[in-house]
Amino acid sequence: MYRYDEFDAQIVRERVAEFRAQVARRIDGSLTEEEFKPLRLMNGLYLQLHAYMLRVAIPYGTLSGRQMRQLAMIAERWDRGYGHFTTRQNIQFNWPVLRDVPDMLDALAEVEMHAIQTSGNCIRNTTSDPFAGAATDEIEDPRITCELIRQWSTLHPEFTFLGRKFKIAVTAASQDRAAIRVHDIGIEIVRNAAGETGYRVLVGGGQGRTPMIAKELRGFLPREDLLPYLEAALRVYNLMGRRDNKYKARIKILVHEMGIERYREMVEAEFASGDRGAAPGTEELARIAAYFAPPALTPRPVDGVHAARAAHPDFATWVDQNGHPHRQDDHLSVTVSLKPVGGAPGDATSEQMRVLAEAAERFSQDEMRVTHEQNIVLPHVAKADLFALWSLLRTQGLDAANRGLVTDIIACPGLDYCALATARSIPVAQAISTRFSDLKRQREIGPLAIKISGCINACGHHHVGHIGILGLDKAGVESYQITLGGEPANDASLGERTGPGFAYDEVPEVIETLVTTYLSLRQTGETFLQTYRRVGMPPFKEALYADAA
Repeated sequence: MYRYDEFDAQIVRERVAEFRAQVARRIDGSLTEEEFKPLRLMNGLYLQLHAYMLRVAIPYGTLSGRQMRQLAMIAERWDRGYGHFTTRQNIQFNWPVLRDVPDMLDALAEVEMHAIQTSGNCIRNTTSDPFAGAATDEIEDPRITCELIRQWSTLHPEFTFLGRKFKIAVTAASQDRAAIRVHDIGIEIVRNAAGETGYRVLVGGGQGRTPMIAKELRGFLPREDLLPYLEAALRVYNLMGRRDNKYKARIKILVHEMGIERYREMVEAEFASGDRGAAPGTEELARIAAYFAPPALTPRPVDGVHAARAAHPDFATWVDQNGHPHRQDDHLSVTVSLKPVGGAPGDATSEQMRVLAEAAERFSQDEMRVTHEQNIVLPHVAKADLFALWSLLRTQGLDAANRGLVTDIIACPGLDYCALATARSIPVAQAISTRFSDLKRQREIGPLAIKISGCINACGHHHVGHIGILGLDKAGVESYQITLGGEPANDASLGERTGPGFAYDEVPEVIETLVTTYLSLRQTGETFLQTYRRVGMPPFKEALYADAA
């Protein structure tokens, strides 16, 4: 894991001190809210419906046990005893008091954390594969590249005030688990015909009110050219992107209106004429890479896990559903679901955070990952330790065996918290989860990604849900649009709208109808998405709107 150097520590401490003075001026009235707003946004502080919200950066989703324990302490001391893990691999605290925020930031700095660039029109937290460094299908650990981008983009003077927020994701695996095709820039680590490692660069993806799948900008970019090339891509966007309309200020709109060929031409020209001074030397790359050296995993016997599986069927189901292959055969990566039946997706209490910290320290090389699906991954778990891990997680209700199933729902905070939301998200997720609580039935249904957004900004990623749910305000009444067939991975696609929206209390029955229709249509071994892509929208639409017709 990456460790702060003196420069990191200095800029974080100086930023906290600066913000402490700004908060004092806001409290004594020297600053109006309008004057304070850009200052607080530069420090990850939002003003939500009922209170401030602090968004904390978790670079590429990686946390140590010590850091998770500090998050638990912060939640307990200055919030309401829980935090919300987000689709940006970050954590949000929803109830801080303004005067306490500098103390919260000081506490974060103690464990090499901060809230810089978690908001505002800048380059946000670069996200990655939660199984990085452990997956069997990766070329190299993508977090090395993520860390390089983090260092380059932090307080970058040219890109601190872009037209809109800017999001980058990196993967190095054959299976995209970082959703790079729905990012402003998506980076795939690849090898060319000569066996050299470099980057495939995608641009112009995104969700929100104008969802788009990214287009290829460069098929192969040499490793040493990454930062100068990113600078060129950002510079063209910064100069040419629209600023007259914030809804059209994203790079996806620029690429769409300009065309990928013209945008590529401008980027290549800027890259060719640019200063290569941004390119790091081999010594710096080696320094960063050393922090991500694979842990030395001692081979462990696996006989005991077989006996435990036989004696505890619930444990066996959990391993099968939440385990992920590891590069070392006697280990697994394990997803800890933050989606118990009836729970708020992504929420974790202070007690649960401490158990997660203990689990990482005892069983996963003191390391865990936040996923963009709002769960936690323990990347390096010996199979011999699985039963002890499961037993520990059960003490805090962290043993839901539902990774990738119908109750593993992504949901934004929605109208319960967010000032931008037009409808509730969390209660909808809870109602669906309760409706499909039977684990045997969940496993019979198979992989099914439900994603819920409480407004058109799509923080719940509904556009790329197998079933997407978008809550809107229709003349003061919540109305929920349904989309089908979305997918964020290699074969990325945007969901297609079924038709008119549904009332809040109708949504669980709508999902029931869609699932029942799928089960009646699927062929042996087919998932929901595969069935939908084979048969198309008509049978699902007919089932949903039969009564209206």
